[in-house]
Amino acid sequence: MSSRTPRVAVLMGGQSAEREVSLSSGRECAAALRNAGFDVVEVDAGHDLAARLSAVAPDVCFNALHGRWGEDGCVQGLLEWMRLPYTHSGVLSSALAMDKQKTKEVYRAHGLPVVDSLIASRDEVRKRHVMAVPYVVKPNNEGSSVGVYIVKEGANTPPQLSDDMPDEVMVEAYVDGRELTVAVMGDRALGVTDIIVDGWYDYQAKYSVGGSRHEIPANVPTPIAEACMDYALRAHRALGCRGLSRTDFRWDEAKGLAGLVLLETNTQPGMTPTSLAPEQAVHAGIPFDALCAWMVEDASCNR
Repeated sequence: MSSRTPRVAVLMGGQSAEREVSLSSGRECAAALRNAGFDVVEVDAGHDLAARLSAVAPDVCFNALHGRWGEDGCVQGLLEWMRLPYTHSGVLSSALAMDKQKTKEVYRAHGLPVVDSLIASRDEVRKRHVMAVPYVVKPNNEGSSVGVYIVKEGANTPPQLSDDMPDEVMVEAYVDGRELTVAVMGDRALGVTDIIVDGWYDYQAKYSVGGSRHEIPANVPTPIAEACMDYALRAHRALGCRGLSRTDFRWDEAKGLAGLVLLETNTQPGMTPTSLAPEQAVHAGIPFDALCAWMVEDASCNR
């Protein structure tokens, strides 16, 4: 960066199913970065993104995009091509983490616990149970619980997936229990949050005020908390993540440590007023403005 006030382009919006969440994240991060003294330009990432960035000429791009194109390695590749330093993970780790099935393969290779899953066509899942019930059906490459179907014990018919589901979906064994999550900042696991919600932690529960309650630190036995922190850091490293990530877990209390499994790693966690990673940072003594400033200072190419 030059000696002048660094110019930060906050990339937000985009074209995925998570556009509205990204706009919210982007606005929060832009405000925080202005408070931290940066020259901030908000950029809604459309097809003309390269031209927009050439006109803005930022020193750093703060990637507040969520979902496909912004979180799967696509925009990271563009920024590498333009030699613009950016936040969060690089091309390969972003692509790996966005593909839930490939993420599980990486987890398994590094000794991290997961549940059985498979990839099946949308039409096949509509026709028959492709896995013993109970199970969950979800897109293999979307986030924020977009398009999740839970097939409960005793279901006689397979789920009738909507036409806007992808041609291929992930079918995953359902794990009963609590939803836990851990954010990793650089080489540090920040804490364990217990996500308390009536029913499933879906899109509405994630992003609506009052949709869920976050208990931090989670009221879990010390060995479970320590395992979550260890697994999240190992997942972050195994996938090659950079900057901030967040790994989600399910924990079946009745099974103890054997009931703890990793679900996925989010390479660009939400940065909204109800988001989990900023809450964990604050709990760890890192205010939101400082978190965003650290991410800018951590930005680079070749991530």
